[in-house]
Amino acid sequence: MTSSNPFANFIIVGERTNVTGSAKFRKLIEADDYAGALAVARQQVEAGANVLDVNVDAAMIDGVKAMRTFMNLIATEPDIARVPMMIDSSKWEVIEAGLRCVQGKAIVNSISMKEGEAAFLAHARKVRRYGAACVVMAFDEKGQADTAHRKTEICTRAYHLLRDELDFPPEDIIFDPNVFAVATGIDEHNDYANAFFAATRIIRETLPHAHISGGLSNVSFSFRGNEPVREAMHGVFLYHAIRNGMDMAIVNAGALPVYDDIEPELRDRVEDVLLNRREDGTERLLEIAERFKGGEKRRDVKDMSWREKPVGERITHALVHGLNEFIVADTEEARLELPRPLHVIEGPLMDGMSRVGDLFGAGKMFLPQVVKSARVMKQAVAHLVPFMEEEKQRSGLAAKPNGKILMATVKGDVHDIGKNIVGVVLQCNGYEVIDLGVMVPCETILETARREKVDAIGLSGLITPSLDEMCFVASEMERQGFTLPLLIGGATTPRSTSPMPRAPCR
Repeated sequence: MTSSNPFANFIIVGERTNVTGSAKFRKLIEADDYAGALAVARQQVEAGANVLDVNVDAAMIDGVKAMRTFMNLIATEPDIARVPMMIDSSKWEVIEAGLRCVQGKAIVNSISMKEGEAAFLAHARKVRRYGAACVVMAFDEKGQADTAHRKTEICTRAYHLLRDELDFPPEDIIFDPNVFAVATGIDEHNDYANAFFAATRIIRETLPHAHISGGLSNVSFSFRGNEPVREAMHGVFLYHAIRNGMDMAIVNAGALPVYDDIEPELRDRVEDVLLNRREDGTERLLEIAERFKGGEKRRDVKDMSWREKPVGERITHALVHGLNEFIVADTEEARLELPRPLHVIEGPLMDGMSRVGDLFGAGKMFLPQVVKSARVMKQAVAHLVPFMEEEKQRSGLAAKPNGKILMATVKGDVHDIGKNIVGVVLQCNGYEVIDLGVMVPCETILETARREKVDAIGLSGLITPSLDEMCFVASEMERQGFTLPLLIGGATTPRSTSPMPRAPCR
């Protein structure tokens, strides 16, 4: 008998045995320290995880070997093996390695229609042959779904394929309608949580017996480094998602606050963001975020003492704090002090953006703040462009850029914040940037690169499968005889991978 309380039967899927969600676990697997990895798994079970999400997808890890080894070791630990395993990978061979070793009924995370219906059904047949349940991503041939309509459309199509073609048990179908980051500073992202809630409600109402899951940490990615705010966002998101029908989530077991225990002001501002109740929701959450991280409470009276500092320091302050009120005047003052307009970009503006990068890397600035900094930088550069063009006309020099760089977020990925910031910085350094946008297929990237005679190609992506797509682009470049530099970046590319982007492909 099913409980009428939607919170009563909620399933917690422990995320700390996932190399993407836990740097500690990734380092243990990379070091072949499986005793330490088992300790992480045990801690998640003891903290209340009902299922363990096991993911070993990382550039420098042999996924098949690591999955097989870890699953076999878990089978020898009764206190861990008593909970079901969620075999999580974007590579089918890694999933199958886990399924061959796991005891009892497993969950596959995940399959999708990104490669079409035939591949989707082939994987689903294998999942059923192993007696497993499966997570189905809201991801089709066009890419990840980011609106309620697209999420519902893809999940409905997948459900009927599984039921009509394979008679797949409906209770073994778990949909992941994509949890995306909010409070990024980009308006198009403001309704992502609402889209998830709406799609969840429709799926539960229209697709009998299907379940809903999702990776909770994605929603708070903008506030990485501020765990109290992230945990509050997770608690509030879960409260609303469960009320709409979500019945399991990948979370850090033991680190979920009770909704009513979240500090009221913080909870209210988090809800403003998640429910998109106010246009200034992100700014209002940022206002109090530092207080909960442990920093000083912001003062109500504006501190204008920074206006008394030298112009270079004023520009840095404006960039770090995302203040555009005086940026044009300060940029003009710097232009009059320096020999050339370009020196303003290469000097005080780049000094300020370097400071932004350092703070972000140290977890002392958050993603929406970096986006605001980039916008202020762009405004300053826009003021300088006419003066630089005038200088070129006077000197008789053609407006020749330092180089031409093509940039794109790879096929299947809708995330573009990092790419956009890098594009601004490159343009500020005299490069012409051709930005193809998001979810760009390999053939479009290479055709454009050849037609436009670019000097380098830059690829970006946030989700794990994006690294595979980058590898595919790299292999196609090699096959087609390209000799251009290939730059890769984004959360899917670990620091050790970036200098040698083709290594993971081999």
